[in-house]
This record gives sequence, C-alpha cells and structure tokens, in this order.
Amino acid sequence: MFETSLLARAEDLSDDDWQQLAADGDPFVTRAFLVAAERCVTDRGPLGWRPMHIVLRHADRRIAALLPVYARHHWYGDFAMDYGWEPAWRQAGLAYFPKLVSGVPFTPSPGPRLLLAGRDAAPGTAGALIEAAMALTAETHASNWQCLFVREPDRAALDAAGMLLRRGVQFHWRNRGYRDFADFLAGFTAEKRKKMKRERRAVHDAGLRIEARHGDEIGDAHWQAIHRHYRDPFERLGGVPAFSLEFFRAVGAALGPRMVVFSAFADETPVASAICYRDDTALYGRHWGTDVNVPGLHFELCYHAGIEYAIGHGLQRFEPGAQGEHKVARGFEPVSTWSAFWIADPRLRDAVARHLRREDGAMIDYQAEMTAHLPYRDPPRVPSPSAA
Repeated sequence: MFETSLLARAEDLSDDDWQQLAADGDPFVTRAFLVAAERCVTDRGPLGWRPMHIVLRHADRRIAALLPVYARHHWYGDFAMDYGWEPAWRQAGLAYFPKLVSGVPFTPSPGPRLLLAGRDAAPGTAGALIEAAMALTAETHASNWQCLFVREPDRAALDAAGMLLRRGVQFHWRNRGYRDFADFLAGFTAEKRKKMKRERRAVHDAGLRIEARHGDEIGDAHWQAIHRHYRDPFERLGGVPAFSLEFFRAVGAALGPRMVVFSAFADETPVASAICYRDDTALYGRHWGTDVNVPGLHFELCYHAGIEYAIGHGLQRFEPGAQGEHKVARGFEPVSTWSAFWIADPRLRDAVARHLRREDGAMIDYQAEMTAHLPYRDPPRVPSPSAA
C-alpha cells in the first residue's frame, strides 16, 4: 500500500513534504525545530540522538506520513522515565540499548507523533506507520520502541495496535474565559491570592521590568543573554545543555511569533529569561535561567507572565513542562499524559505491562491528591481514570 523509507536527517525531507503533514501547528514537530535540534544532538556520543525517521509514500511518490524516530543509547533528554527497566533486560540476558524513541529531543511536550499527510489521510495510514516502527525495532535489534507524550488520535491508534500505554502527570493551566490576570486571581482563595500578589510585588519592588518578545523580535545581544540564562540551571545543578546559541537564533527566526521569550530587565539589561513556544491554542514553557537572585522571579517569568500572555492572546492552555508540584499553588491542574511502548520480547512485555498497571493506580491517586491542593475556591472535579 505504501513505500517505506528511512531518513537520516529531518532536513532530508523537503519543505513541500513537511507542509503536507498535519501537525496542528505544533511548534516542536516543525521542520525548523527538528532540523535545528538535530544539529545539536546527533553527534553527542552515547548521549546522542541518531535519526531514523520513517517516511511512507504513495505509489505516485506523494508523501503519506512521517514518524520521527531516534536510536538512543542513553536516557538523557527523552523524559521516558525508564531508568529502572534496564535491570530486567539484563536479568533476562538482553541489552536494553539501543532503544528507539519517537519524540522531540529534550522536549517533554505532548503533541502529534504520527504525522499524516492531509486531514483526510487514507484509512490504515497510522496503522502502517506503527507497523513500520515495530519492524524497524526488530531490524535494529532495539529493546523497545517508545512513542512519547502522545495526544489523541495517536493514543487511540497506538493502543489499538497493542502497544503498552503509560500514564504520566503534568501540570497545565486552563483558560476559563478570564478577562485578565486579576479575573483569574479572583477565583483563588483569599490566602492563595495574597501569596501570589506578594510574589509579583517582590519582582516589581526589585526594580525589574518583564517583557514578552517573539522569536523574530529579538536582537543578537538579547539572544546571547537568553542563551546564557538557558545554560544557567545546567551549570548550577549539573547536566549538559543541549541547545546552542545558533539553535535559538535559527528557531526564533523560523518560528517567529510561535516562539515567546519572557525576559526580566534591570534598566535595559536582560537578567533572566523564560523560553516558551506556542501554537494557536496553547503556550508551552521550556527553559529558564537567571543572572540574579530575586525572590519570586522564577514564578513570575515561568508561570505568571505566561498566564497573563495566554489570557491576553486568547490561548486555551499553558503547559509549562514536566514535573513541578509547586505549579499547583499557581493554578496549574494535574492532567494525564500518555506514552506508548512496543516490547517485542513476550517475557519482558508481560513484566512491563504488570508494572504499568500498578503504576497507573498510583498515578491516578497522585492526580487526585494534587487536585485537592489547587488554590481555587471551587476546585475542578477530579478527572476520570480514563481521561487523557
């Protein structure tokens, strides 16, 4: 039905073909983002991401679908949270690496993964893409294929193909038709509202000015400061910063208004930055860093400014990245995220399936517990276990 091929780089697929793929405006599965990311992460030894992207074409060579796939020999930067699985493979006399990952390097943001051409893709296209990934897993002797941080309809297609689904929890903000930030705060309990006002006032009293600028509105000196801020947490806390200054320049120029940087200025000097992206419905927080130690600045740049931006631009959600229970006190609600795993070995597949069933119950309980700590006077109801 389809002709299957592999791409060694995202940039090997033409702009015209990329334009045919329905990605709902997601900034992370654009050609510009993946090409720039791959230039940073491909040649990093054991920490690298080796592209093996699956392309399906019709008989007349029209593109039918794309699945980004990376061969990996390490966990760093994929947020699969599978560190504890390797001993099971070792006990079975098998190697855990390489594994195959369908996701965006260093970007734990839910989004489309099975990229189909057109809104009316031929029936069976998603299934053919999944089958091709399973076949590639066997051909490369990979331990498993991981399709990370998926949304519907990808989740349903992966489930129907027999893959193991894994629930995670992130904290997302939802716009309930707020007129402005004050209207949003009005829904908090009095105590929580006073605390957030104090946090915002501390930043103002420190003499800092917060500005939001889009990727095509940022000059070179500002980019250098932003990249310095991006490196800051890695240098303080440990880790390897993946993205170069040129990555941010290139992505900012290509995405333009789909990249949003919130910066704190002392006079005209940028002293802290939070890097976000957006589409037509949501804002996505990714990185932050600072040159100064100002109480409340992290919360202002990474959360409050983003909420204010989302309200002002009519966005429905703000997804500020993985983890972070401190987000709950600022109105970010626990929501389920989903990843899917294909494990060919039946012994290990059954063992992982049992583990995921136990883990799922714990995730549901955790989500309910975090919902109970939301700051709203009328907290939203706890989502049903099947809610995505």
